[in-house]
Amino acid sequence: MLLRLLDRLEEIIISCLIGAATLLIFAAVLHRYGSTVPFLFPYLHNIDLTWAQELCIYMFIWMAKFGAAYGVRQGIHVGVDVLVNRLGERARRPVILFGLLGGAVFTGTIASLGANFVWDLSDTDQRSNDMEAPMWIVYLAIPLGSGLMCFRFLQVAWGFFRTGEIPHHGGHDVHGVDEVPALHPAANAVSTHA
Repeated sequence: MLLRLLDRLEEIIISCLIGAATLLIFAAVLHRYGSTVPFLFPYLHNIDLTWAQELCIYMFIWMAKFGAAYGVRQGIHVGVDVLVNRLGERARRPVILFGLLGGAVFTGTIASLGANFVWDLSDTDQRSNDMEAPMWIVYLAIPLGSGLMCFRFLQVAWGFFRTGEIPHHGGHDVHGVDEVPALHPAANAVSTHA
């Protein structure tokens, strides 16, 4: 139950961040070009959206950190597994477990270092340029996103250890995209008849 709640929260955070960033960029572009229209200028020149680009950058950073954890959970990260797939079953299992645990160690280290960095940064009065937001809040994406990614690596490693299955996301799993049937070789040939 708790894992499903975490899964859902992760998806909501990613969706809200990308949706809000897209709307904010759209509004900023409309504002920028609307300000060049003479009859709209008196209405738009007092609206300050200089902070919009900075906020969108931060929103995309947060989305990318949580999206990376989602990618581990769903098995959608690009991986080079040609050599791993050529190994026999007995040799492949430890290699996959080593890779998953290596990912957990790496992301756990980044989360730990990021938490120390954020802790030290919270003692300063450092603020972002346009929004003047405390920078420790901006950088909080590093320990939170990396910590969640570490948890996802451990979750996938435990599942693989128990069942031998890892999440795999093929092209057929993409919603809204139909499978393209293989064309018959004759269909690709160029006709020379007039």
